[in-house]
Amino acid sequence: MNKIIDFIKRETILCVAITMGLLSMLLVHPDKGYIQYINTDTLILLFCLMAVMSGLDSIGVFSMAGAELLKRVHNAKTLEMTLVMLCFFTSMAITNDIALITFVPFTLQVYKMMGMGDTKRLISIVSLQTVAANMGSMLTPIGNPQNIYIYSVSGMSIGEFFDVTLPYTLVAFVLLVIFVMFGKKESIENINVEYDRSEFSVGKALLYGGLFALSLCALGRKFPYGVLLGVVIAALAVFDRKIFKSIDYTLLLTFVGFFVFTGNIGRMEGINSFIGETINGSEVIISVFLSQVISNVPAALLLSGFTNEWKLLIAGTDIGGLGTLIASMASLISYKYIAKNHPELRLRYLLYFTIVNIIFLPVMLGLYFAVS
Repeated sequence: MNKIIDFIKRETILCVAITMGLLSMLLVHPDKGYIQYINTDTLILLFCLMAVMSGLDSIGVFSMAGAELLKRVHNAKTLEMTLVMLCFFTSMAITNDIALITFVPFTLQVYKMMGMGDTKRLISIVSLQTVAANMGSMLTPIGNPQNIYIYSVSGMSIGEFFDVTLPYTLVAFVLLVIFVMFGKKESIENINVEYDRSEFSVGKALLYGGLFALSLCALGRKFPYGVLLGVVIAALAVFDRKIFKSIDYTLLLTFVGFFVFTGNIGRMEGINSFIGETINGSEVIISVFLSQVISNVPAALLLSGFTNEWKLLIAGTDIGGLGTLIASMASLISYKYIAKNHPELRLRYLLYFTIVNIIFLPVMLGLYFAVS
């Protein structure tokens, strides 16, 4: 029983998705129509990108690049700007989750090595890294799971996607710079961050680089998704089987659960019409609000069944990643690292994180109303 309770606490969103899917099956009994619910292209792309990024992370590519960059840092303000922008820019290509998994522990290591005992600055920089990852990942179709999904099903061009996300990303960049500039400009010695070089392999780096290129081709509808899946599975089976264990299968199952739920709801004419009329014209506000409660990925999956206003859904669910700790599930990654390494800072971190988000969220919403 304790194991079950721990699992529910650890994978709350997955449990909610599966429960909602199962309950909806009581109203719409399983039939051939269920096959149409599942967007296999999205699941394949998510699986392949997670595999590729886990592979690159396992050989230390991101840590090595970050460490080399930090060698050129000479004061605390530049250090903090570098750590925040590492999350902001890398999240555009490696997703917000991987950016935080890589660079939050990296930041904790840097501060420990430097003996920087100012916990207030550590809390502020990890909070800003989290916001940076969530906002930087907004720019690209592969930056986060909801973008991957919406871009896959919407059929919009890459130019149309950037038209939506670029203004918010630019404003977020400016806000992050302003926040970091409030830090003290203290001189520090050159930083030599230790990282494990033994796992690095040129062959694997080239392998994962090639798989990443194929994934981008599939996203751009230039390469078959089924072939991509076969190539990635075969490559992992032959060259790096341990990566299979590091893939977040719970995220894939969460997608499946919400696919079933939204598919079933879509077949209930009365409920479908009511929800469609309710969110019509209010996609952004409802997306932001719903994200605060169930996080932005499930919000995107749920609302996509009731609106074709893809641009509004992108803006709403990406902006919705700001706010509460669960508004973006990636934010929990940073919190868990703080709780593990500095348990005494948990409440202070949560308070500062919330304050930062309270500032960012109205600005992003204001931008939406200004450009709409």
